[in-house]
Amino acid sequence: MQIDILGCESFGARSLACAVKTGERKILIDPGVALARLRYGLLPHPVEVAAALRIRKRILAEFEGTTDIVISHYHGDHMPMKAEDPYQLPVEALPSVEGVRFWCKGPEKISGLSARRRKELSHFLGFPLPASEGSGSDGITFSSPVPHGTKDKGFGTVMMTRISEGDDVFVHSSDIQLLDRETVLEIISWKPAIVFASGPPLYLSHHVPEASKEAFENALLLARNVDTLILDHHLLRSFEGYRWLKEVAGKVENTVLCAAEFMGKEPELLEARRKILYEKLPVPREWHESYARGETDLEEYFL
Repeated sequence: MQIDILGCESFGARSLACAVKTGERKILIDPGVALARLRYGLLPHPVEVAAALRIRKRILAEFEGTTDIVISHYHGDHMPMKAEDPYQLPVEALPSVEGVRFWCKGPEKISGLSARRRKELSHFLGFPLPASEGSGSDGITFSSPVPHGTKDKGFGTVMMTRISEGDDVFVHSSDIQLLDRETVLEIISWKPAIVFASGPPLYLSHHVPEASKEAFENALLLARNVDTLILDHHLLRSFEGYRWLKEVAGKVENTVLCAAEFMGKEPELLEARRKILYEKLPVPREWHESYARGETDLEEYFL
């Protein structure tokens, strides 16, 4: 089994995209990327925009040879979008998906906005999207809906993915944020060697006060039951999150690391650094207007 993480906050932009190859199968999970529209009261810095473009290019390149595409839920950093802002992966950029099998979060327990996005993606593709929770075939299975973060807080649900090849098991647990013990126990019951998950949103701790303590206990439980635990996404939108990650890693014998480290790269927490980036490399607001109109050649300066 080959696991390639394509995008994550430790790569500089919001994403949880990965590609998994098993035998003759290539499974692309959550092919999306986005940037926080505002952080510290600031629009995305061009360095972040460049990182999002690199991730977008990696995702699009991985469509070649893909046999299966998984959409765990309908947030803009997890799926191709009908263009809502210039930083996401637009559906119009997708190559042909003829012959590719889709596995998708169903319409149950999602917001009105997510339901609209699901319909828009279905319309663009030209066929109805399946409701894949609880289904699967040939080494790939999907969970029933599990909480997007804290249970019963109104954040909706997501779908987790289990991929197996022989004795190797990989779980993509999407935006669980380690905030629901039942979900963590379900992952453990799948007996994975490697788990890729969103850690808790510590940067929103004023909204989710239980995020650090409860998630820490769940992270320890999960880490002690898998060989490798990859935590990223919401967690690494702050420097506090990276320190939290290293604290978990220091309390277990198994491997706990972020997505960039798993891929042999240095973490780039660009969203967390947005204020610092503007201080070091000031950018006029007009730059964003020019970029949105397609009048700025970002590649010339940053890629």
